[in-house]
Amino acid sequence: MFVRTATASTTAAALLGAGALLLPADRPEAPDQVSAQRANPVVVAHRGASGYAPENTLAAVDAADALDIDWVENDVHRSRDGVLVVLHDTDLKRTTDVEEVFPDRAPWAVKDFTAAELAKLDAGSWFGEQFTGARIPTLTQFLHRLERNRQKLLLEIKSPATYPGIERDIIRTLGRSGWLDRSHVRDRLVIQSFGADSVKKVHELRPDITTGFLGTPAVADLPSYAAFTDQINPSYATIGADYVAAVQRLKGPHGKRLRVNTWTVNKAADAVKARDYGVDGIITNFPDVVRDATS
Repeated sequence: MFVRTATASTTAAALLGAGALLLPADRPEAPDQVSAQRANPVVVAHRGASGYAPENTLAAVDAADALDIDWVENDVHRSRDGVLVVLHDTDLKRTTDVEEVFPDRAPWAVKDFTAAELAKLDAGSWFGEQFTGARIPTLTQFLHRLERNRQKLLLEIKSPATYPGIERDIIRTLGRSGWLDRSHVRDRLVIQSFGADSVKKVHELRPDITTGFLGTPAVADLPSYAAFTDQINPSYATIGADYVAAVQRLKGPHGKRLRVNTWTVNKAADAVKARDYGVDGIITNFPDVVRDATS
């Protein structure tokens, strides 16, 4: 789902030198709440503005902010000592220098490293030399940066079966960082996962939080998902206008219609097609490209 252009590093440097929106299902402005009143889909920066800065780093958050993108998507894992950290893969090989720093720790799974060990890794130089030294942020650090930038969060629980109880840990961390007050829960937070049981658990623990299921359930199965999720968030390659309409005909647990936020759309032409399908939000590595194409 990651795409780079030849000029990505140059663009990132310019953005960062100059200086994301999935919304809860029953609030104005949110892709899950008001797309009927909003012609253009909400644009969500996938892993931050990951076309311009290393994914899931604070630099990618700031790149999205430099583009005036409110909604940021991220991915959350848990370290060996129980700290929530932000990165995508279940192992560290692709986006860090773990094989150099810890050569004897194969297969380099995130769950096998402490937070202190993870903090030693370079999570930026793989993307571009100017990002050398970027670190894997903890969820707390990520939340603080979003708060500083006044951004919003689409949080994905990665591989929940690997981390029993991670839903409760996430909710605890959100609460400690001030993200479970009424304004954040209403307007600035969505939690999603490919794991239906994980989404159900979040809904059980905090029924007020807007949730999303990642995937494309069969139309016949959609009513069962509507019992616990406010959004169906499918791959762009799996949808059309009929499917989007079928989702949006249903109401979720907050009594509002289900929303559709599709991923990962990086080309202007595909963004226009997704908009014309009627989606409520588009998740993209290049949020400026999608915004300009759909506005």
